[in-house]
Amino acid sequence: MEVPAPMTERPDNNPQLKPNFQELFHAHYKQVVRQIMRITHDQSIAEDLAQEVFLRLYDQQIDTIENVGGWLHQASLYAAYNYIRGERRRIARDGAISDDKAIEMPSTEEHWLKQDEINAVREALTDLGERDRTLLLMKYSGYNYQELAKATELEPSSIGTLLARARRKFRDLYQRKRGE
Repeated sequence: MEVPAPMTERPDNNPQLKPNFQELFHAHYKQVVRQIMRITHDQSIAEDLAQEVFLRLYDQQIDTIENVGGWLHQASLYAAYNYIRGERRRIARDGAISDDKAIEMPSTEEHWLKQDEINAVREALTDLGERDRTLLLMKYSGYNYQELAKATELEPSSIGTLLARARRKFRDLYQRKRGE
């Protein structure tokens, strides 16, 4: 269990850290909301959870976090999945799920097939070049072409072509992994 920082070290007691937090908030808020939206599919819930993520960041010693973007990404995933788990529990507790709408557990075979597919995707992504992998992962995480160009230090006009090539390479690698 993580022990909270002493009051003398909290960001709200250090005026020099507040502007840093505000800059981080403005720089990453939309990305955090977008990440949560991909999982919850609800804008208002995503915004609420994003605020919780930033409150957790505010309570952290920001200077000790090496990669704030990565921390926010991981924290937003945890927040979204915790929300979904909590909703499932609440629904089950309230008895709101009728028998015909009950959440079904996948069979062992379905689980194995899904895991096999996940492994094939991971292997194909690993075999891709760094630039292609970065472009694909960022694009399917909801980033637009301008953000992709900035992150990869490429011209925005070349992003579409590079993405199409990366998709083709990924498809070929994936099909080879699957034996198709």
